[in-house]
Formats: sequence, structure tokens, C-alpha cells
Amino acid sequence: MATKNTTPAEKGPITREYTINLHKRLMGTVLETNLGLIRYDYSTFKDRAPKAVKQIRQFAQEVMKTKDVRLDNKLNTMLWSRGIKQTPNRVRIVLSRKRNDDENAREKFYTLASFVPCKSFKGVVTKVVTEN
Repeated sequence: MATKNTTPAEKGPITREYTINLHKRLMGTVLETNLGLIRYDYSTFKDRAPKAVKQIRQFAQEVMKTKDVRLDNKLNTMLWSRGIKQTPNRVRIVLSRKRNDDENAREKFYTLASFVPCKSFKGVVTKVVTEN
């Protein structure tokens, strides 16, 4: 029996807290050529902060199943706080899937990504946040 894929509209609004390892997402990728050789595709230092923003958006799209992802000002400021080259290795964020109030919106839901200050990332796991 085939499983039915549910859309975000059927799931409704939800809020989760995640830790994203930006270091492994920004280091580059290993590519194999058609000759069987391994080539490393490194990202330049000048692209680290913009690439971090793109990776957070991509992570939020995959996890929350929405194409419209909005970053909070505090999260953007924290990513750019040490300049374009030295981005933080890990980031603790809250992803909130909310209903879109615009009448002309393409999607019913959007995701808001906001920053959570965290002293240590040891033992911190993903959790669902209950909204009060």
C-alpha cells in the first residue's frame, strides 16, 4: 500500500528548534569525475557568509516543506557579525511554519527562521517548541 505524501497545508503551523552545522555545509563538496578521479570543490572565503544564508534557507525548505523562507534580522546580523570570511561553525535556530496572510500569496505557509543564543552545543537536540 502506497503512503500518501502530505502537504504543509495539511500539517498546519509548527515550531521547531534546530542546530545547524554550517562548517560542514560551507567547506565544499567532493566531486568524482567521469575518469574516476576525485576532485574537491572548495568554496572561496569571500562566499562564506552569503553561502551560509543560502544553506539555512535550503535547510528550512527541506525540513519545513515550504519554498518561502524568511530570515530574522538577528539571525542575519549574527551570521555577518564576524565578517564575510569567518562565519560561525554552528548555529541554533528556531524554524516556525506560519500561515501566509497575503491574499495574493503563492503558498499558504511561510517559514520564519530566527536566532537562539546558545552557550554550548553539547547535548542539545532538535525539539518541538510549544507556542503559548
